[in-house]
Amino acid sequence: MINPISNIAKTYHADPEARIYNGKYYIYATKSRAYSQQDNIDLYVSEDGEKWKEIRNIIDMSTFSYAWQAVWAPSIVEKDGLYYLIFAVNDIQNDEEEGGLQVAVSSSPEGPFVNHIGTHLVGRFINGAQPIDAHFFKDDDGKIYLFYGGWGHCNVCLMNDTMDGFVPLPDGELFREITPPEYCEAPCMFRKDGKYHFMWSAGGWGDNSYRVVTAVLDSPLEKAQNATTVLETDLSVAKSPGHNGYFVDTDGQYYIVYHRRPLDKTIRHCRILAIDKMEFNADGSIRKVKMT
Repeated sequence: MINPISNIAKTYHADPEARIYNGKYYIYATKSRAYSQQDNIDLYVSEDGEKWKEIRNIIDMSTFSYAWQAVWAPSIVEKDGLYYLIFAVNDIQNDEEEGGLQVAVSSSPEGPFVNHIGTHLVGRFINGAQPIDAHFFKDDDGKIYLFYGGWGHCNVCLMNDTMDGFVPLPDGELFREITPPEYCEAPCMFRKDGKYHFMWSAGGWGDNSYRVVTAVLDSPLEKAQNATTVLETDLSVAKSPGHNGYFVDTDGQYYIVYHRRPLDKTIRHCRILAIDKMEFNADGSIRKVKMT
């Protein structure tokens, strides 16, 4: 897999979330355009990680009558044979505005997805975190964690069995702030060899400071104390790489899936999807990713 998405893209996309379901590769993405034109979520599907099919508008937005713009930053998790897609709507700026994190459900990872709750999962600012950029992480014990947050703050929650709310964390909290150093947005978590790799985007998404940083943790509830940049602008390849997901292939090879801006583009919405290998150091930390 070497950046097949950018080669076939007919429209700009951003904020990819990557999954493998039933032997197929799935990348869920934001339509990268003006907020008022971000009206649904698109999907790329591949049998082999090389040839991709684009499926547009996988959500039945008629079931989200209160959503009117900024439908973005999807994440998905499978539970008991159903697929739960979380995304943000309306880019709310305060608690008086309607919008925030939504959950849709489908019996297929390709949708169509319909409103699961009937209202917002998170519709207000908690611990200073704008309710955007959600990421579902299923741990090895089956627990499903929700990481989310913009405006420089990140929260973690534990989903309930019906995927329409939360259960308390061990200390009784429903929302724990775990904002790591240099955090801007776009949390991502995976587990490898007993350690948790927390990744997030730093800098500003509209300029060349945007990049991916990471830390190795002992628990998904731990607050990272340091940050190591693993993906950043390379003026020989592309600019502003960030907001990543990941794949683990059948041979155990890890890939980072992210968006970036072509060198000849200056408009911030001109973002395309890319995939590169993710390798690890002897101590288990992620090596610096080489964009290709």
